[in-house]
Amino acid sequence: MSRIFSSFTMSLDGFVAYPDDSVGDLFDWYRNGDVEVTPAGYPITFRMSAASADYWRRNDTEGVFVCGRRIFDHANGWGGRPPNDSPTFVVTHRPPPANWPPVPDAPFTFVDSLESALDQARVVADGRDINVAGPDIAQQCLNLGVLTEVRVDLVPILMRAGVRYFDNLQNEHTHLELIELVEGKNVTHLRYRVSYD
Repeated sequence: MSRIFSSFTMSLDGFVAYPDDSVGDLFDWYRNGDVEVTPAGYPITFRMSAASADYWRRNDTEGVFVCGRRIFDHANGWGGRPPNDSPTFVVTHRPPPANWPPVPDAPFTFVDSLESALDQARVVADGRDINVAGPDIAQQCLNLGVLTEVRVDLVPILMRAGVRYFDNLQNEHTHLELIELVEGKNVTHLRYRVSYD
């Protein structure tokens, strides 16, 4: 059965981006080490600490990607090649951008509700994990009681304002159980199992 997880790098005061969606120093841990990591779908190579690289590789479990329109637009649709080259469902009430797709076989499906995106993602996933991206999408999944794992790459910086990972939560029956903690260089990787009662 597919796990539905969210994963964000977060500042110590709870933000995943500044108000203008920029990230500042949040992702410095991607390039503060000696171990090369080349994620599928990205034409770049990260240089992480050994602990972060090992954590990344062990938890690279995404089979399908679900995101909101805000993150899709901010990333310019990843040029038609989403993270990990996974089949991607974009939750939006707007049509795809003009001249979409930028490449012939871009694996994107635009849907008008999170529920529809998750239903379709479960079919395509065929038991693989579903990564939900965008704080609003992750929050909606928590409120619906369908998010099964939360991953946080906690960075010791204070952003003071911006987009919070956890905001607008309404489900009062959410419980988090720490299942992994890894100390990298200037980042702490945390994984939590989510349960609901």
